[in-house]
Amino acid sequence: MLTHRNVLANMEQTGAWVSLIFEEGTQVAMAPLPLYHIFCLTATLSFMKWGSLNVLITNPRDLAGFVKELGRWRWTIMTGVNTLFNGLLHAPGFDRLDFSSVKAVIGGGAAVQKAVAERWQQVTGCSITEGYGLTEASPVVCANPIGTPWNGTIGIPYPSTELTIRDAVFAELPPWTGEGDLENYTGEICVRGPQVMKGYWNNPAETAKVMQDGWLRTGDIGHTDARGWFTITDRKKDMILVSGLNVYPNEVESVVAMLPGVLECGVVGVPDAKTGEAVKVVVVRRAPGLDAETVIAHCKAHLTGYKVPRHVEFRDAMPKSPIGKILRRELRDAPPA
Repeated sequence: MLTHRNVLANMEQTGAWVSLIFEEGTQVAMAPLPLYHIFCLTATLSFMKWGSLNVLITNPRDLAGFVKELGRWRWTIMTGVNTLFNGLLHAPGFDRLDFSSVKAVIGGGAAVQKAVAERWQQVTGCSITEGYGLTEASPVVCANPIGTPWNGTIGIPYPSTELTIRDAVFAELPPWTGEGDLENYTGEICVRGPQVMKGYWNNPAETAKVMQDGWLRTGDIGHTDARGWFTITDRKKDMILVSGLNVYPNEVESVVAMLPGVLECGVVGVPDAKTGEAVKVVVVRRAPGLDAETVIAHCKAHLTGYKVPRHVEFRDAMPKSPIGKILRRELRDAPPA
C-alpha cells in the first residue's frame, strides 16, 4: 500500500537528487519502461514536476524502433535496466546517435553490470548512474550522485532516508573498513523513510515479516563502507550455498558478461549431491562458437573455485519480466532448454 504521501515524498527526494543538473522546463526524458512499474512511474512523475517533456517508448523490445525514436530527440535523461542498455549497445545504428545533449542515464531495477556500464561509457561518452529501490519504498531509497560513473555501489541514502545493514537477529552491522572478512559485515539492507509503504494490502502476516521496529526489511543483501556508501550483493532468496559458502549470482553474472561472446547470462543454484547446491550459468551467445569450456575457463581466471559454474547451459533467449529483468526463478525451475 503506497499512499499519496509515499509517492509525493519520493518525488521530492528525486527532485533534490537531480536539482544540480536540471533546469526546469528544458529536459527531454526518455521513458522506455512500462508506467505500471513503480520505477518508471515515479521517475516520470518527477520529471513532469520539473516541466520535462516525457517521451514514452511503448515497445522498447523493438530496438530498431527505439533507436529511431532516440534519434528524433535531443534527449537529456533516460531511465532503464541493464538488459535494456545491453540491448541498445548491440542494436544497429545506436553507436551513430548524437549523445551530446545527454545529462544523465539512470540504471535500476536490477544490478548494472560492469561490462555493460563500461561499454556504454565508450559508445555514448556518458555514464550510467546506478540507484537502488523497491516497490515497497515508492521505489528509490539509495543512489549515486547524479552523473557519477559506474563504481559497483548503489551510492548513498536519498534525502530523509535511513539505511542500515542488519544480521540474522536484526542487530546493526558496522561499516566495512577494508579489513577483515567482508562476509562478517554483510547482511540485510533495511530502510526507514517517508517513502516506505504502509504495508501489504489485506495481508498483515506478510507485512509483519518485512516491517520491524519501523524498518523495512528489503530482502536484499549488502554492506556499507566507512564513507556511508552502500553496495548490494544480491537478493537474499537468490543466494547460492555451495558447501555452506555463500555465492551471489550478481558477482558470477558480472564476470561471465565480460566474455566478448556473451550477449546475456543468468546464474542460479541447482541441487548437488556433494555440495548441496552448485552454480549454474545460462548463457545467450553473441558468438555462435562460444562453448562451455571457454565460459568455465574464463570464470576460473576471475573467481574463487567454489564460485565457478559447474553447469553451463546455452539458450536462444532469457525469460524476462515486463521491464526486462531476467527471471532467475524461471531459469531455476524450468527444465533445461
